[in-house]
Amino acid sequence: MPPLTQRLTQPLTQPLTARRTALVAAAAVVLTASATAATAVNRSSGEAPAAATTTSTIEAAARKDTVGPVKKGAALWNQKGITKSLKDSGVSWYYNWSAAPNGVKAPQGVDFVPMIWGADSVTTSNLAQARKNGKTLLGFNEPDLAEQSNMSVSKALNLWPKLEKTGLRLGSPAVAWGADQDGQWLDQFMKGAKKRGYRVDFITLHWYGSDFNSPRAVNQLKSYIQGVHKKYPKKKIWITEYSLINFGSGAKFPTAANQANFVKKSTAMLEKISYVEHYSWFAFPTSTNGKNETGLYRPGGAITAPGKAYRAAG
Repeated sequence: MPPLTQRLTQPLTQPLTARRTALVAAAAVVLTASATAATAVNRSSGEAPAAATTTSTIEAAARKDTVGPVKKGAALWNQKGITKSLKDSGVSWYYNWSAAPNGVKAPQGVDFVPMIWGADSVTTSNLAQARKNGKTLLGFNEPDLAEQSNMSVSKALNLWPKLEKTGLRLGSPAVAWGADQDGQWLDQFMKGAKKRGYRVDFITLHWYGSDFNSPRAVNQLKSYIQGVHKKYPKKKIWITEYSLINFGSGAKFPTAANQANFVKKSTAMLEKISYVEHYSWFAFPTSTNGKNETGLYRPGGAITAPGKAYRAAG
């Protein structure tokens, strides 16, 4: 794990309450779904039925974005008033680290994007849920971190054809850091996928900045995205988690006004980059510990300062 000062995205070494809540909830859904499907899937082979799609359907999905035209989305877990908040925010899509909406009722025009979180999520049940609930599928969540889906490149590559068989437009695994660097997890995966003839339709990124100076942080985020695009110039990019959080020593979060300023400047930058197809702030809800932290909307729908900036984006 590189030192904090050498990274543009910060691995989750000391998980924060809101982030832990979201991911633990997603993992619980995965485990429940895996248990339900245990009698229907051979866990030694992991075989899952192919989707009832044709080659032309898959090829069409690979060419076209299947989410609404608004770039901004929501990374969320369910909380009171979430439907109202989604409508107020102006997002066109959301995800929750799971293959199913799990009780979130999105307003009209807001698409759900399923995710296959990790190795244990690659089950008949979850793949069927993903096909049922969305048209675009997000790959594994931070497989390069032991605290997250914790997958070797070879394991991810061996499971990837099962995600392809859904016929959904397919985003790369979302690594925690180093997507712009040769020899790191995503580079190894993409080279392996190309060698095996696997389909990866767009690149998915996470980014966390520990520099609370908004102009510098925006430039760091932009530089990271540009570096990734240079490596994969034919692929669109989704940023599915990003915000200002310091995972090292010192203050964990900037002030609300500073965070809001970063939201305003970063979304303006992301809107201008043509190859950035979609982005979602982390996190759409405020923390379950009662603090706002990076959240955009409180339970019941009250909006935070960063939320107002995000609502104005696009």
